[in-house]
Amino acid sequence: MEENYYINKNGVLKRKADTVYFIRKNEAGEIERRILPVEKIRAIFAYGRISFTSGVVSQLAKTGVPIHFFNYYGFYESSLYPREKLLSGNTIINQAKCYLDSGERLALAKEFVRGSGENIVLNLQYYSRTGSNVEEELHGISSDIERIEKAEDIPQLMSVEGSIWNKYYNGFNKFVPEKFRFDKRVRNPPDNMINCLISFGNSLLYSTVLTEIYNTQLNPTISYLHEPGERRFSLSLDISEVFKPIIASRIIFKLINKDMLGEDHFVKELNSCLLNESGRRLFLQNYDEKLKTTIKHRDLGRNVSYQHLIQLECYKLIKHILGVKKYKALRMWW
Repeated sequence: MEENYYINKNGVLKRKADTVYFIRKNEAGEIERRILPVEKIRAIFAYGRISFTSGVVSQLAKTGVPIHFFNYYGFYESSLYPREKLLSGNTIINQAKCYLDSGERLALAKEFVRGSGENIVLNLQYYSRTGSNVEEELHGISSDIERIEKAEDIPQLMSVEGSIWNKYYNGFNKFVPEKFRFDKRVRNPPDNMINCLISFGNSLLYSTVLTEIYNTQLNPTISYLHEPGERRFSLSLDISEVFKPIIASRIIFKLINKDMLGEDHFVKELNSCLLNESGRRLFLQNYDEKLKTTIKHRDLGRNVSYQHLIQLECYKLIKHILGVKKYKALRMWW
């Protein structure tokens, strides 16, 4: 089984024969050398300052392992994306046709927003059952979900999507510890602990979705809800909408409501807040555990991991694009 590999330190990636090493100096000034089992790695997530040789690029390309790079604030920055190995001209042509057909594009975009909104409602209903007063947010989001079908174009739909997320974030203050409460969503850079966690989790999820897209025949630059643009893999943003409430939000709630994360896991600067190394390590550990967690799939009749759910979502989109089965975004049933 392939696993994700997380690099949380500064260092160098080097290749010797067919082996890739991560080399760094520890706090005592000693050189540490660690072998990366690239044949067993699905993707590498680099949070430190990493340099590497052309031999490393060649080896990772040969084994089909992407590297995702994140900046000082934990934002996704770029990917070293191997040559696509599962090319399908028919899929790409039909993926583009779905984008060029304004009605088809809008229908797919609506389903991404509808799936995201309904998963958000399920999260808030959980906290409502445990005694948190989130009825106002639930009512507002439910009204927004009804507005999705009435959207006549992508800008109108994006307005509804933004309204859903704003109400969701407003509800956080009803069930998170006081020290994590916040006034509004601030992204670049995040200005407090909760905004930092949201941005960190979303960036991590975005790159995970990109990894799963790479392992299908989809083109990551052709999207439906988010406008395709140069230098970004916008389809990852579309599919991430569905999984942000399922994966990113639930990890954040676990870490802060179980008092696993505290102020000592953050670095606060003049206008920004970011996770320190121990905070990143804790988040990444819980994120990786979440991706590996399995649930009984009600259609397949077998256990699948959260990471595999993302890939299954990609395959559902392919079936829609090829006219096999209409796409329906994942809703939590567990």
